[in-house]
Amino acid sequence: MKVLELIAPSEFCVSEKPKPTPQSDEVLIKVACCGICGSDVHGMDNSSGRRIPPMIMGHEASGVIEEIGSEVSGWNLGDKVSFDSMVFCGDCEFCDRGETNLCEHRQVMGVSCEEFQRDGAFAEWVIVPARILERMPEGLSFQEAAFTEPLAVALHAVNLVKVKQGERAIVVGSGLIGLLVIQALKRAGCSEVVAIDTDRRRLDLALELGATSAFLPEENCGLSFDLAMEVVGAAPTLEKAVKSVRKGGRVGLVGNVVAEVPLALQWVVTREISLIGSCAAAGECTEALAAIAAGDIQVKPLISAVVPLEQGADYFRRSREGKEGLLKVLIQPSGN
Repeated sequence: MKVLELIAPSEFCVSEKPKPTPQSDEVLIKVACCGICGSDVHGMDNSSGRRIPPMIMGHEASGVIEEIGSEVSGWNLGDKVSFDSMVFCGDCEFCDRGETNLCEHRQVMGVSCEEFQRDGAFAEWVIVPARILERMPEGLSFQEAAFTEPLAVALHAVNLVKVKQGERAIVVGSGLIGLLVIQALKRAGCSEVVAIDTDRRRLDLALELGATSAFLPEENCGLSFDLAMEVVGAAPTLEKAVKSVRKGGRVGLVGNVVAEVPLALQWVVTREISLIGSCAAAGECTEALAAIAAGDIQVKPLISAVVPLEQGADYFRRSREGKEGLLKVLIQPSGN
């Protein structure tokens, strides 16, 4: 099978690999679409230690089941599916509590680190544990279904901050996840959602997707929001989020571009601001697919390009350069 392989830091090639065979609890999926994630772009130089080459990345995918392991039930050949990126064990204390994203033995599709390597979906076929599969609703396209995992990440973050009807929110960072968070906040009942970003094009799109107003970081967007969502993960954006909420407000922390940032500790403590970290998703993939199918969340406007496997390396480079403002690039390994 053809794969887009990371063979050295920031160096890709299209190569041939043996078609994999599923184990007893797995299925083989013919990949229709797989999105380039921001974590792939940031990690392809191996600076994060989570993309150690040689490896096959890709965890935002959809496709069709072609083979089924001997112990798998409830799934049939030809089923159209997507899947979560988090492979959880199902047996630890966190899994027992439904916190599968915090599983003691978790692995992530398309990630290679010191602890494990699990090939992803920048390939014609991919092996997926049946327990993380999601069934595509009738009428949903493979391109839309490839947003299952990133939308689940956004929904998980919004679910954690526990939106109350009519609350005012600010979203710092209007990249792909930020734009999904904006829509998720509106869907959850926020009466006002303010978008912040350095790119005017993304702010215009934020307004199209439901933001009530949009500002550059240096512009006055007001204060005393009930909650803020930080979707970048850098010092200036964290400070912006923390200092935008009212006393007793909440700040959802979604971005993690850098490992550590300074914190305005006294501001947080004396104003009793809650900081709520959010990691991946914990069961929101089903909700994500339903929200897309119902039209509650729009994902088609977020697609910047749909390209064959052979153009993947070029689009990784262009995404890393950031000049074009690419949001979601979808790779079609079979050129469908």
